[in-house]
Amino acid sequence: MPNSSTSAEIAHAAAILRAGGLVAFPTETVYGLGADASNPAAVAKIFAAKGRPQDHPLIVHVAGLELLPLWAREIPAAAHLLAAAFWPGPLTLVLKRAAGVPDCVTGGQDTVGLRIPAHPVALELLKAFAGAAGAGRYSGVAAPSANRFGRISPTSAGHVRAELGDAVDAVLDGGDCDVGIESTIIDLSRGRAVLLRPGQITPAQIAAVLGTEVDSPDSGAPRAPGALESHYAPRTPLQLVPAAELAARLTALRGRKIAVLARAEAPSGLKDVYWQAAPRAVAEYAHELYASLRRLDDLGCELILVEAPPAVPDWQGVNDRLRRASSN
Repeated sequence: MPNSSTSAEIAHAAAILRAGGLVAFPTETVYGLGADASNPAAVAKIFAAKGRPQDHPLIVHVAGLELLPLWAREIPAAAHLLAAAFWPGPLTLVLKRAAGVPDCVTGGQDTVGLRIPAHPVALELLKAFAGAAGAGRYSGVAAPSANRFGRISPTSAGHVRAELGDAVDAVLDGGDCDVGIESTIIDLSRGRAVLLRPGQITPAQIAAVLGTEVDSPDSGAPRAPGALESHYAPRTPLQLVPAAELAARLTALRGRKIAVLARAEAPSGLKDVYWQAAPRAVAEYAHELYASLRRLDDLGCELILVEAPPAVPDWQGVNDRLRRASSN
């Protein structure tokens, strides 16, 4: 994993966070837009930079398990099991929030999302941030994806700079994100495991650790990041098309400038169609998904057609992102 951010740059970024500034940094999922989670004025800058609704909760990133009691008042046994199995990694746990956690972080809810990211730059940044005050106040960094709200998440430092520019005080470069889609979110605040957002870690993997099935969200589930019907969307309209219908759809759109993201081979004789080949394996597909959508979005086409991936559990996270990206 390329890492062009030096320890000095990371230490400087930690100082920016402590001073109430914004720092974009890499995680294994996507790049995050970070602020001191204990500082409401700093967190408000995240919402302003992204154009994010105020009631949309954030995820707090911490450097170690020992910091969880500063953010959660109840840490059930299931949380310890999942943390042991998947942290550092692309899993967010939603727990009952501790006293003093700002409403701006939780979206006014009685829960808070927490995770330990696996990227070495993120971990070094979080440790530098927490270490300055012996954890204490500086114990967590609130960080949604470092992009405009509802748009394609960034998986490189270049994506962040192109989209947010001067709205960010510093951008740490850690190369391209390995996973490429946001973390799985599991709610443990109500005595059972509930999937709030799918990701690389599947419900089956969660169930194998806990020894019990993972429930689907119900009307009482906490609000979670990335759960709005329209999200992760390019500017260009995007349509999901079953593989068997892709050729017919292209025929019907003949003469229009179309971009295609497909695991299938491109048919011969296509005109005015930009065909982006997609990996066939789910991990590689997820890794490249957002970069591919950004590339297609920049072509100035009338429409992006995406061949629908397999409707199987391993592809749930990818299918969730594409469904929301196409909801417009």
